[in-house]
Amino acid sequence: MKKVFERPKSMKKNIFHYCAGCGHSIAHRLIAEVIDELGIRGVLIGVLPAGCAVLAYNYFDVDMIEAQHGRGPATATGIKRALPDRVVFCYQGDGDLAAIGIAESFHAANRGENITVVFINNAVYGMTGGQMAPTSMLGQRTTTSPGGRKSLLDGYPIQVSEVFSLLPGTSYIERCTVNSPASILKAKKAIRKAFQCQIDGRGFSLVEILSPCPTNWKMTPIESCRWIDEVMSKTFPLGVIKDLPEIKKKGDKRHDG
Repeated sequence: MKKVFERPKSMKKNIFHYCAGCGHSIAHRLIAEVIDELGIRGVLIGVLPAGCAVLAYNYFDVDMIEAQHGRGPATATGIKRALPDRVVFCYQGDGDLAAIGIAESFHAANRGENITVVFINNAVYGMTGGQMAPTSMLGQRTTTSPGGRKSLLDGYPIQVSEVFSLLPGTSYIERCTVNSPASILKAKKAIRKAFQCQIDGRGFSLVEILSPCPTNWKMTPIESCRWIDEVMSKTFPLGVIKDLPEIKKKGDKRHDG
C-alpha cells in the first residue's frame, strides 16, 4: 500500500516561503501535529512575532494574532488572563525574544504566566540580512560582526533557557534541535510536554529549538545541520534544563507573599 504524507489538520495547504534547509517549517509542522494529537485546536490561540515567521498565520489553521515586535509574551499574557480556558502559545525568534522583547519575555516567565513559548534560535537575524543576534556565538561572523563576535566589544551570547530556568515562575524548559530525524522526534516530545504543562496549569513553559539558517550562515543545508552538532550545541547544550513536576497551587511559596 502506498503511504500518503498528509498535513496535520492544524496546517493550511500553503507552500512554505522559508529558505531551503530552514528549521521554521519543521517546527511549524511539529507544533501542528501536537495541537492535533492533544485535541486543542478549537481552544488554541497562537501569537506570532516579527521576523522570518511573521507570516506563519499563512500556515497554521488555528486562531492566530500578530504581536508587535518582541511583545508576544505580553500579548499572550493578556489573552490567557482574559480567556484562561484557552491554550496560548508564543512563537518567537532570538531577536524577538532575546533582544527587543527580552523584558516582556523575562517578566512573563518570572510571573509564571501559564503560557507556552516556542523559541527558535538560529543565532542570527535571519529576515533582515544576517546581522549579529543576542545568541550569536563568540567568533561567529555576521554582516555586523565580519571579524567574528568578540566578547569585549559585543558581549557574550545569551543562554536564554539557562537564564529563564533560574526564575521561580518557570516550570518546564528544554533545548532541542531539528537537524536530524532523531532530534525532530525529541523536539516534538518537548513541544507536547510544554503544551501539557500549560494544560495542567503548571505555569510558564519554553522549548528552545536550535534551527539551521543556511542562507545567513553561508552554508549548505547539510553543512548547517552538521554545524549545529559540532559548534552551536557546545554553546547551547541540548536537553531538559528545568522540569518541575509539581502543579502550581494556591499556597505555593513561589507565588504567594
